[in-house]
Amino acid sequence: MNEHTKPQSISHQADELEEHMMHELERVVTKSTLHYLAEGKVEMDTSVGMWAKHPGAVFNMGPDPRLPKMPEKPTLIDYFRHRFASHAHLLQSATHALKAGHNEKVILACLLHDIGVVSFIRCDHGYWGAQLIEPYADEEVSWAVRVHQALRFFPDESVGYKYPDMYVKYFGADYKPEPYIVAEYERARNHKWYMTARQICINDIYSFDPNAKVDLNDFVDIIGRNFKQPKEGLGFDNSPSAHMWRTMMWPTRFL
Repeated sequence: MNEHTKPQSISHQADELEEHMMHELERVVTKSTLHYLAEGKVEMDTSVGMWAKHPGAVFNMGPDPRLPKMPEKPTLIDYFRHRFASHAHLLQSATHALKAGHNEKVILACLLHDIGVVSFIRCDHGYWGAQLIEPYADEEVSWAVRVHQALRFFPDESVGYKYPDMYVKYFGADYKPEPYIVAEYERARNHKWYMTARQICINDIYSFDPNAKVDLNDFVDIIGRNFKQPKEGLGFDNSPSAHMWRTMMWPTRFL
């Protein structure tokens, strides 16, 4: 500090912070069309309309300042901590699989089976989740994540899996899965990795305890051995799903 420069007063610091925040607000954050579809509206934020509301502003083309900051080279653990909306269910599922003595592929599949839900979208979450992890996890793991979406609607008494009571409550007693789900189930029944996907279902239905004590750190080593973390960071490695990780990282980029 220059000897002639006086330390800023608390009031001055507060003024600078307020000025900084005002400039941040000038970077207009927009919503995607999918966001509006989820609200029952077919529309989008247009540049003309947004400029009219925020004259002189620019559109956000980087990180959203309202969200937790991501590291320069984010890892799967960083997405768990900063972008996944809730991961208690995933940790409970993986903990059940771990305590049951399953191999690490099954444990990882249970840990990642609903990442489509907690990070992206509910509809077809098995397919989205599988696509997210395909470049980084064993094919058995991504396959199991994909087809668990179908298997969960069909009981398998040989392993003690019955149709979940919660589905009757959630979807109604007369709900029938769509034909593509039935077809996926039929394809999966005789697949060599059927039981890996079925174990997701088995460990899934007992993993909604709000009082369960779980810790992401319990799975750091399993992730390290079974998830190929790109050196560039998830989202920057030019994989077929890198763009999906970037979308999670920067969900309100204008383009």
